[in-house]
Amino acid sequence: MLYWLSEILNINILGYITIRAGISFFLALFFTMFLMPRFIKWAQRTSSVQPINDWAPDRHKEKAKTPTMGGVVFIFATILASLITIKFSNIYAIGSLLTLGLFAIIGFQDDYAKIKKNENLAGLKARTKLIFQILSALIIASFLCIFADFNTELYIPFIKNPIFDMGIYAIIFWAIVMIATSNAVNLTDGLDGLATVPSIAALTSFAIIIYITGNAKISSYLLMPNFNVGEVAIVASALMGALTGFLWYNCHPAEVFMGDSGSLTIGAFLGYLAIISKSEILLLLIGSIFVIETLSVILQVGSYKLRKKRVFLMAPIHHHFEMKQWSENKIIVRFWIIAILSNMIALISLKIR
Repeated sequence: MLYWLSEILNINILGYITIRAGISFFLALFFTMFLMPRFIKWAQRTSSVQPINDWAPDRHKEKAKTPTMGGVVFIFATILASLITIKFSNIYAIGSLLTLGLFAIIGFQDDYAKIKKNENLAGLKARTKLIFQILSALIIASFLCIFADFNTELYIPFIKNPIFDMGIYAIIFWAIVMIATSNAVNLTDGLDGLATVPSIAALTSFAIIIYITGNAKISSYLLMPNFNVGEVAIVASALMGALTGFLWYNCHPAEVFMGDSGSLTIGAFLGYLAIISKSEILLLLIGSIFVIETLSVILQVGSYKLRKKRVFLMAPIHHHFEMKQWSENKIIVRFWIIAILSNMIALISLKIR
């Protein structure tokens, strides 16, 4: 809408991506800050609270009455702020909204089932959830390949030219990236604010990379690929603002949890950003905390199946440190520090090509 106004009223400043990204950030922040306390009151009144897993550390029992599904609020705020600020003719921006919408629906279904049955493990069956994720990811990947005619070449860090063209197999690769990242963020969301700040850090990095990728002059200077994806930085900025507002209520001790409606959606969106910025490999560094959490689960399960021995006291790894009697706040802040540092390294690496 703002871009349309900039053309109708000849307000040139609203044509700039950076200006609209800033506006989208604060709009999403305002919408979230306005809606979240009302959502929390409604959730408490209707007992839409977080069921705690019986296997979780004992200190989690006190969180049993904390409202969940906060992701519905900040994803709605993100989409609304984006609709106000993006250029609708940009197909990549439309694809980003499609990603947010499809995965938010999956997460909402899972959260609602858990709340209705008051059981942490009573959400969508793992196989059903995975099928929905696969279908959604394939829809988005096909959208990029068919409607956006997006470049299917694979780029890796430190090399300025693509290493090979994936062709039609790019659809499968992109779907895997989105599904893996979606589940990785979901695994990380186990402590108050633990997944929120690493997500904001990752979104910041991708917003910068996407802006560069969408700018012919800057991308040429940094020897990076150039595609018309700059508008998506506005959507990323909106989600950053929405998550900042959410963190106000999600920081320890949390007044609300994001639930799968938030974590699954954030992860899928980060995967989408990695794909359109040709940073699928760099995503491993940008989302380092999510990678560490996922690897800890893989190692734990694999070790137990093969050796009948556990690598960690409990997985994901943040629970391991809880079992070692680290305070929750210390675990959260230290993970935040790792996330911020890894994103700084990722951005520094852009010049090394």
